[in-house]
Amino acid sequence: MKDFTDEFKRAVMAVILLAIVLCAIYPLAVWGVGKLFFPEKAGGSLLKNEKGIVGSVLIGQPFTSPTYFHSRPSAVAYAGSEAISGGSNLGPLSKELIGQATTRLKNFRMENGLPASFPVPVDAITASASGLDPHITPTNAFAQAARVARARGWGKERVMRMIQYAMEGKQLMIFGEKRVNVLQLNLAMARQN
Repeated sequence: MKDFTDEFKRAVMAVILLAIVLCAIYPLAVWGVGKLFFPEKAGGSLLKNEKGIVGSVLIGQPFTSPTYFHSRPSAVAYAGSEAISGGSNLGPLSKELIGQATTRLKNFRMENGLPASFPVPVDAITASASGLDPHITPTNAFAQAARVARARGWGKERVMRMIQYAMEGKQLMIFGEKRVNVLQLNLAMARQN
């Protein structure tokens, strides 16, 4: 019985020690290193203007005005609605998913004045895995450029230059593809007025 009691005490102490290390010390150390070396990113990569916080570089948000570029569709509500992120969990053969994509395709073509033969970028009609992707592809941004230019009364070339300016390269020069952060692009355009 004494062996069992000793083993039990040892097991309880190991669990307590691991809980302290993994639930307190390690998270605090990671948080401290993040705050020390990456203070902006550890704080949520928030963008501010003279009125206050306008959004985060890391979380997508909806734009519906024709004067702004529109974000990728979301399977969940965007930031500010207290919704959690997540996908729709609809499979590729789901009639609901096919219906959503078809509706988004028609709406994208109509709002951007694109002909039926125009190959719409896939990120304009499908939601991201998290539902809160802040980026669109350059192809998606270029497809929206004429609409934004008309709505702002700008030349299309000016809008295209703004897209090129806002374009981000591959991460670490090898991962992913070029992309455009919608919030940063729209804020840059708002500053041009």
